[in-house]
Amino acid sequence: MSERQPASSRREKDRPWLMRTYAGHSTAEASNELYRRNLAKGQTGLSVAFDLPTQTGYDPDHVLARGEVGRVGVPVAHLGDMRRLFQDIPLEQMNTSMTINATAMWLLALYQVVAEEQGADLTRLQGTTQNDIVKEYLSRGTHVFPPGPSLRLTTDMIAYTVSHLPRWNPINICSYHLQEAGATPVQEIAYAMSTAIAVLDAVRDSGQVPQDRMGDVVGRISFFVNAGVRFVEEMCKMRAFGRIWDTITRERYGIEDARHRRFRYGVQVNSLGLTEAQPENNVQRIVLEMLAVTLSKDARARAVQLPAWNEALGLPRPWDQQWSLRIQQVLAHESDLLEYEDIFAGSHVIEAKVAQLVEESLAEIGRIQEMGGAMAAVESGYLKSQLVASHAERRARIESGEEKIVGVNVFGTTEPNPLTADLDTAVQTVDPAVEARVVAALQEWRDTRYRPPFDHPRPGKALERLKEAAKGTENLMAATLECARAGVTTGEWAGALREVFGEFRAPTGVSSAPVAVPAEEGSALAGVREKVRRTAEDLGVGKLRFLVGKPGLDGHSNGAEQIAVRARDAGFEVVYQGIRLTPEQIVDAAVAEDVHAVGLSVLSGSHARLVPDVLERLRVAGATDIPVIAGGIIPGGDAEQLRAAGVAAVFTPKDFDITGIIGRIVDEIRAANKLDPLPDPLEVTA
Repeated sequence: MSERQPASSRREKDRPWLMRTYAGHSTAEASNELYRRNLAKGQTGLSVAFDLPTQTGYDPDHVLARGEVGRVGVPVAHLGDMRRLFQDIPLEQMNTSMTINATAMWLLALYQVVAEEQGADLTRLQGTTQNDIVKEYLSRGTHVFPPGPSLRLTTDMIAYTVSHLPRWNPINICSYHLQEAGATPVQEIAYAMSTAIAVLDAVRDSGQVPQDRMGDVVGRISFFVNAGVRFVEEMCKMRAFGRIWDTITRERYGIEDARHRRFRYGVQVNSLGLTEAQPENNVQRIVLEMLAVTLSKDARARAVQLPAWNEALGLPRPWDQQWSLRIQQVLAHESDLLEYEDIFAGSHVIEAKVAQLVEESLAEIGRIQEMGGAMAAVESGYLKSQLVASHAERRARIESGEEKIVGVNVFGTTEPNPLTADLDTAVQTVDPAVEARVVAALQEWRDTRYRPPFDHPRPGKALERLKEAAKGTENLMAATLECARAGVTTGEWAGALREVFGEFRAPTGVSSAPVAVPAEEGSALAGVREKVRRTAEDLGVGKLRFLVGKPGLDGHSNGAEQIAVRARDAGFEVVYQGIRLTPEQIVDAAVAEDVHAVGLSVLSGSHARLVPDVLERLRVAGATDIPVIAGGIIPGGDAEQLRAAGVAAVFTPKDFDITGIIGRIVDEIRAANKLDPLPDPLEVTA
C-alpha cells in the first residue's frame, strides 16, 4: 500500500466558487440581520430575495399585494428600505446577486444610490441583477410590461453598466425556472440561448454600445441554471451550454477574446424535485445536484446556492440555510475536489452525451430563430405550450411509476420523522402583522420624504421626466436614478412606466398543450371522464365548468396549468385566465361563467389571507353552492383552518396523482349539488 501523499506536495487547490444563500423576508431590518449573520458564518456572497410586490412593481398597500408583503422575500418600496437592507454591509466589498427582473433597473438604481451614500467606488461594485424577462413570461410570472418595452429596459441597463458599473453583471439569463416549468435539458439550453441572442441583438442594434465594446457586453452576461438529480446528464448539460455559448459569441458577434466568451454561470439546485413527503430525502438530492455543477472543472459553476431540505414545506429557518451552506463548505474545504484538473476529460460516455445535447439544442435554437427569435416565440405561445407539454409528460411518468420519486410514489413506508415532529417550528413563519407595519412605514415615507432628515426633492417632477424618457428613445437609467434619489416608491416608478408601456398577460399554454395521459378504456382518466359526463348529465348541462384561479401575485403557475390541462382532458370546460388575479376578479369570473367549482393555486404562502377572501365574496354573491378547492404549499395546520373556513378539499405537493385530484373535484361538485356519490375506481393519494 502506498504511503499517503504529504500535504506539502499536494497540488494547490483551485479557488472555491462563491457560496450564497438565497434569503430575505419580512422587513429590510430583519433581512439585514440575516445577511450579516450569514456572512459571519462564512458565506461569500449575498443573494437577495425580494417579495412579490417588489418584483412586480407594486407598493405594499396595493390591492394585489394583500397577503404577499414580506412573504417570499424582502419588501423594498423605496430608497429608505434599501438603506436599511444593507446597513453596516460595505457594498464595495460585496458580490451581491439580486433576483429581480421586471423591476431590475429600479432595484439597481436604489442599490447604486445606497453605494454612493456609503462612499463606494462604483467601478468596484460587483454583483448581478437577474433581469431575464423571457423566463418570466414562460415560468415565473413576475413580468409587468410587454416584450418590446421589457427588452428596452434590459438593453438600457446593459448599456449603462458597461460604461458606469463595469464589474456588474446586468443580466443573468435564467434557465432555472424553465426546468421547474418542465423543460428538458435541450429546451433549457435552447430557450436560454435564444434569450441571450435576443438580448445581444437588441444591444448591438440599439447603437448604445460601439462594436469594439461588444466583447465587454458579452463578458458581463452571466447565466443562472438549474441542476436536477440526474447529475451526470446535468453535468453534460453544463458542458454543452459552454460549447454553444462559445460558438454563438464567436460566430454571431465576432468576439475574439476567449475570456469574454467564457460561459459564466451561477446555480440554484433544483427545488422542483424537493418533496414534502419524507423531506429528509431532500438532503441527498441537494448533494447530488450540487455535484453536477462542481465535479467538472471545465464546467464548474461560478456561484452556487442550495435550497434547504424543508423548502417544500415552507420558508426555511436560519438553521436550515446554515445546513445548506455547510454542505458546500464540506465539499470545497474537506474533499480533494479542487486539487485536480477536469476529471471527465477524455470520457467517451460524457463526450457522446454532450455532443447529443449540442446537436439537439442547436436544432431547437434554429427553429426559434426561424420563428423570428425568442420574443416572437413568446408572443406566439410556442415556447409556453412546449413547456406545459413537457411538464405534463413528466407528471404522467411520475403518476404511472415510470419515473420513481423515493418517498412519493415508491418506498413510502417511513419511520416517524423527528425533523418534522412539530411542523409549526420546522419552518420559518412570517408574522401576519408584518404587512400592516410595512404599509404604515410606507405611508410615513410618503408623508415625510421631502422633510429632514431625507430632504428628497418632490417625486412628481422625477416621475414626469421618467415618462417623457419612456415615450422617447433615451436610455432610461438616468431618469430612474433621478426617481431613486427623489424618494419615489417602487409602485410609483412601475406605475409611471405602466402608463407609457402598458401591461402584458402572457399566453398560458393550456389550450394548445397536447394530451399527456390518454383516456384509454379501463384507464384512470377514462373513469374520471365518465364521472364528469354523468355529473354533467345529472345537472342538466352540456359540460361541467371548472375555474382555475391564481389569486395574488404568485406567478408559479406550473401546478395550476397541469390541473387545468388534466381537467380539460377529463372533459371539463376549463376557465383559466392566467396569473395575478384579485379575489374580486376570480369571484366575478366564477359567477359570470356559471362554473361548478373553483380551484385556487397558491405557492407563495398567501393562502391564509386570499382563499378565505374568495370564500367570503362567493357567499356575498350568493354562490355558496360552488365548491372551492385549494392547492399549493400549505402546511397541515393551515389546511385544517381552510377546511374549517369552508374549503372543500386541500391538495399539497405530496398529492402527485393529478387524475385522482380531478376525480375528487367531481366528487365535491356532486356533494355541493346534493347528488349521490358515484362509485370511484381511483384511489386518490391522501
